Amino acid sequence: MMKKVLVFFACGTEEIEALTPVDLLRRAGADVTLVGVEVNDKLNVGSHGIRVVADCTADELDPNMDFDMLVLPGGMPGTTNLDVSPVVDHFISRAVKENKLIGAICAAPTILGRRGLLDGKNATCYPGMEDGLVGANVKKARDGYTVVTDGNIITAAGAGVAVDFALTLIYALYGAEVHDKIEYSIVAG
Repeated sequence: MMKKVLVFFACGTEEIEALTPVDLLRRAGADVTLVGVEVNDKLNVGSHGIRVVADCTADELDPNMDFDMLVLPGGMPGTTNLDVSPVVDHFISRAVKENKLIGAICAAPTILGRRGLLDGKNATCYPGMEDGLVGANVKKARDGYTVVTDGNIITAAGAGVAVDFALTLIYALYGAEVHDKIEYSIVAG
């Protein structure tokens, strides 16, 4: 069954943290939409100067569309740009209300922390950003907690674990069989 995933990308987003999930989720069969957060512009420049053309802009996204998961990549100032986007805020609110899956990596878990969505949940993030995980049971990446799943929220430490993060997203959407197939196909396990 095809699952619908939204991956948000703003100027200053860490490219590997966005594009690795897009790539691997599409290999798993998900219908992934890369959403450019910048108003009326599909072209976004990532934190390392890589130009990324989104599938659609935030303005073009139907606010009532159905989806199964949303993904928030990190990077700076990409995380800040995602955090202030009314469209991102709308879809986070919907995901919470509808109990959808939410993935956030690097600095992006702080977006969830600031909204009180990590209260009592295990979560991780980029080392040094832990204060932004408001209310969470912080699991430090340097202690081996590089990808953490708690209920419908999946958090990850940063670019170095982008493949593990994407594979965990696949597992959450499709289960072990599809996860293992994609992991094997990219020689990750």
